[in-house]
Amino acid sequence: MKEWPRILIEAVYPKLDDGRYPIKREVGDTLEVWADIIRDGHDVLAAAIKYRPRGEAEWREAPMRHFDNDRWTGAFPLEANTRYTYTIEAWTDAFASWQRDLDKRVTAGQDVASELEEGAALVRRAAARAGGADRADLEAAAARLAGGEAAEARARAAGDAGLARVMARWAERADLSRYDRELEVVVDRPAARFAAWYEMFPRSQGRVPGRSGTFEDCIARLDDIQAMGFDVVYLPPIHPIGRTHRKGRNNALVAAPDDPGSPWAIGNEQGGHKAVEPSLGTLADFGRFVEAARARGMEVALDYAIQCSPDHPYVREHPEWFYQRPDGSIKYAENPPKKYEDIYPLNFATADWEALWRELLSIVEFWIAQGVRTFRVDNPHTKPLPFWRWLIEEIEAAHPDVIFLAEAFTRPKMMRALAKLGFTQSYTYFTWRTTKPELTDYLTELTQTDVREYMRGHLFTNTPDILMPFLQEGGRPAFKIRVALAATLSSLYGIYSGFELCEGVARPGVEEYIDNEKYEIKVRDWDAPGNIKAYIGRLNAIRRAHRALQQYENLAFYPADDPAVLFYGKMTKEGDDAVLVAVSLEPGAARESALHLPLDALGIGPDQPYRAWDLLGDRALPWQGPVPRVRLTPEEPAIIFTLATRG
Repeated sequence: MKEWPRILIEAVYPKLDDGRYPIKREVGDTLEVWADIIRDGHDVLAAAIKYRPRGEAEWREAPMRHFDNDRWTGAFPLEANTRYTYTIEAWTDAFASWQRDLDKRVTAGQDVASELEEGAALVRRAAARAGGADRADLEAAAARLAGGEAAEARARAAGDAGLARVMARWAERADLSRYDRELEVVVDRPAARFAAWYEMFPRSQGRVPGRSGTFEDCIARLDDIQAMGFDVVYLPPIHPIGRTHRKGRNNALVAAPDDPGSPWAIGNEQGGHKAVEPSLGTLADFGRFVEAARARGMEVALDYAIQCSPDHPYVREHPEWFYQRPDGSIKYAENPPKKYEDIYPLNFATADWEALWRELLSIVEFWIAQGVRTFRVDNPHTKPLPFWRWLIEEIEAAHPDVIFLAEAFTRPKMMRALAKLGFTQSYTYFTWRTTKPELTDYLTELTQTDVREYMRGHLFTNTPDILMPFLQEGGRPAFKIRVALAATLSSLYGIYSGFELCEGVARPGVEEYIDNEKYEIKVRDWDAPGNIKAYIGRLNAIRRAHRALQQYENLAFYPADDPAVLFYGKMTKEGDDAVLVAVSLEPGAARESALHLPLDALGIGPDQPYRAWDLLGDRALPWQGPVPRVRLTPEEPAIIFTLATRG
C-alpha cells in the first residue's frame, strides 16, 4: 500500500502554471512564498523554504511562520543573477508540541513529572545529533529537565526560548513532508525591471543627406541621448542589407539605385548575421561604440531578427534551411495580403533543424562576445515556442545577465506564453491604449494580476512601424502625454528616435511614418524648435531619483473626477518613497479635475496638513485637504508630485 505523507502542502504561491515555468525577480529582491500546510490533530507544525541557486548541491533553508487558517509564509533573499530552485518542507515539531502541552498542564496544577521525563528524552536525542556548543547546551538542558530540582523549576527551564531555538536546529523532524515539486525563479539583473530605452537607426545619425551615418556618428550622438536620461540605446539590425528585391522608399516594391533598403532584409555577399554593414563601419568600430555607451552609463541593445534576404550566405550554403516551392525555388515571407519579397523565412522544421538551431544560437553568442548583453527580438511569435525556450535557457545558463525583449504585437495568450518560457521583457498594447478605462484596465492586468509574476511590460511610445492616430492628431501635447504615461506607469519604457522632435506625419491610410526610416536615410536637426528633449530628460531624472518609479508591480489607480484625467501612483513597500501622477488624456484642451488623494495609504490623516511638491515644475503646490483640484493644459498636461506631512 502506498505511504502518503502525514502533512499536506498545497496552494503554494508564487507558482506559475503548476510549476511548469519559472517566475521572475531581480537581484536584491526577497522572494515571499506562501502555502497551506495541513495536518490532522493538534500538534504544532514547523515549516521551511528549501532553496538553492543554480550550481549548488546543498539546499539552504529559510523558516516559515504560521499566518492564519493553516496559511504559512516565509521569504528568502535573491542575491545572485542566476536561476534558483525552491520547495517547501513541513514537519511535526514534537518539542514545541511538548512545550505547549506542558505549559497547559502546569497552569492546570497537574503533576508533570512524567512529562518532564518525556521532554528530557527529546532533548537527549537532539543532543546526540548536535555538534559544538549546541551539544553541550542540550546535554545540560536534558540533565536539568530530568534532574533533582523541583518540578516547578524544571518546568520553567523547559519553557526557555533559547532552548527552543537550539532544539529547532537539532530536533528530529517527525512526519517530515516535502512539497511534491520543485519550483524555479529566474533572478535577472536590475536592468530587467528598470530602464529607459532609446531606439535609433545608426545610418541616420550622420549630417550629410543621402550618406549613411557611421558608428562614429553614433558615438557623437551619445551625449545627447545621455542628457535625456536614457539607459539603453537600441539599434535595429546593423548587418549587410540584401540587394535582391530591395524595398524602396515608403515600402516601394522597386528600389532606386541609391536606396539603402530595409535593415531587416539581412545578408548579402559581404556577410550575414555575424557581419556589419560596411557603410556603418567595421566590427571594431561597433566595439568602440559599445564602449563609448558603457562609459556614459548606457548599454547597447541589438536587434535579433531571424530572417534572411535572398542574398544571405545561408541561402547558398544551406538551402535546406528554407521553405522550398515545388519548382525548387525558395518562398519569401508573406502575411497575406502583405508580401515581403526581400525576406526569406527560415524553416525550423527542416530535417537539419538541429544544425539550424545551433547556428541561430551562435549568432547570439557572437554578439555577446562583442559586448552586447541586451537583445530586442523581432517577431518571436512567428517562430516555434520550443526553440525560444531552448535558446533562452542555453544563453541564460552561460550568460545570466543577458536580457531578451520580445517584440510580439500579437494575440494576448501568445504574448504571455513567450514571457512564461523565458523572455525577460515584453512589448505591450500600451501604444493602442489611450482612454482612461483602457489604460486603467490594461495596466492593472499587467501589474496587479498573476501576469506580473512572469511578464514585465515594456511601454514603447512608438516604433518605426507604429504611429498611432493619437500622436498623428494631437501634436506636441500628445507626445508629452504619451511619454509621461509611459515613463511613470511602468518601470520599463522606450521611445523611437524622432519622438523627441514630435514627428507625427503618417503615410496615408496606415499607422506608420511617412518617409519611413526603415527604407531611407534621414538627417535630422536634433535641436529643432518645439522639441521636448528637456521634458523627457526631466521625466527620466525623476525616475532615477525615486525608487517607487523603479518598481514594476506597485502601481495603483486613484479617483479623478474628470474622465479625461488619469490619476495613479507608486510607492515602495517600505513606504519611504511615493510618487503620484495625474495626466490629461486630452491633448487639445485644458482639463480641470478633483484628485482624491490616497492620504491613508501615505500615512496622512484626513485633516492633517501636508506639503505637496511638483516634481516636474520643481515647485510647492498650494493644496489643502484630501481632494485638491488640478488644472492640466496642453503645454503642461501632466503633474508628478509627492506628499509629505508638514515638519
